[in-house]
Amino acid sequence: MGARLRTATRARPAVRPHRWERLEDAALLRLRLCDLGLSVRRCASLQRCVERLYAELAARGIRFRPHVWLAEEWFSPDGVPGIAIPFYLAHPRLRALERRLTHEVEGSNTRWLMRLLRHEAGHAIDNAYRLRRRARWRAVFGPASQPYRAWYRARPASRHHVQHLGDWYAQSHPTEDFAETFATWLQPRSDWRHRYAGWPALRKLRYVEQIAAEIGARPALVRTRARIEPLTESARTLDAHYRRKLAWLARRRRALADAILRRAFPSREPPGRLAAATLLRAHKQALVRSLMHSTGFTRYSVHQIMRMAIERCDRLGLTVRPPRRQALRRARAALTHLVHAYGRSEALRVTA
Repeated sequence: MGARLRTATRARPAVRPHRWERLEDAALLRLRLCDLGLSVRRCASLQRCVERLYAELAARGIRFRPHVWLAEEWFSPDGVPGIAIPFYLAHPRLRALERRLTHEVEGSNTRWLMRLLRHEAGHAIDNAYRLRRRARWRAVFGPASQPYRAWYRARPASRHHVQHLGDWYAQSHPTEDFAETFATWLQPRSDWRHRYAGWPALRKLRYVEQIAAEIGARPALVRTRARIEPLTESARTLDAHYRRKLAWLARRRRALADAILRRAFPSREPPGRLAAATLLRAHKQALVRSLMHSTGFTRYSVHQIMRMAIERCDRLGLTVRPPRRQALRRARAALTHLVHAYGRSEALRVTA
């Protein structure tokens, strides 16, 4: 056994370090995306997650395997049964840069990454089997031809959609509703029958189960292996990529939330003051429980509002006015106001 293990170890190709790994951020940002030399196969952690997705599909009786490639962001192109994965997930140096510049790395841990892969697999299967063309699919989820708007009105109290990714994303478009429902159904050991008992969303989950059983052993109708906007063909620099991404992020989640949070936390205080985002993170679990109890909202909905509040406090540079105990009371009052404001209108404007 020892000899066989040594032979297998020698046969395994070595992964050479990239020349840009030790560059300072300023120098790294000058590089073109196509010059990074990245691939899914070269990143063992990404490849393991892709193989895990394939195993989950097989366990559900689905033979289809979406192909994957690296691009600038997450997406599954219309008409292509594949998944584009953001390049920064392929290397720890790039994940660190993403976190420093955007304050978040979407898919940074295995659990989060798998949720995103299952969602994109839903899109890929929709494309592979042309599901959106079916009359029954349109009756359950709505017409895929519906305009894909830059923003959508999320209804936190709605039970017509599953709650999987953040920002009530299933409500943004019929194709996203299907992908979110598929991801919820695909998740191993999912308790969706119990979790969504009595919800209109349960009908959608049962439809996904029905359609998966029907197409499971069939070959895909669309078999193209096209890669749309692959990283290897992008001459955009990292600097240009992040300038565009940060401009988009700056337009998200403002208006009402900003006004409420600014009343609770001052934005211009002497250096050394505790950041409001730090206070909210430190007491996140207790605040979520308190808000669930006082407002009656689900854990998912309260968590999304809390997540938004932390992001906006971070972006606005809000700080805590001492003493800390009073600041925590102000924070709880502001968050309660925020939750009730969304609850009364049952609508939250979210950028898609």
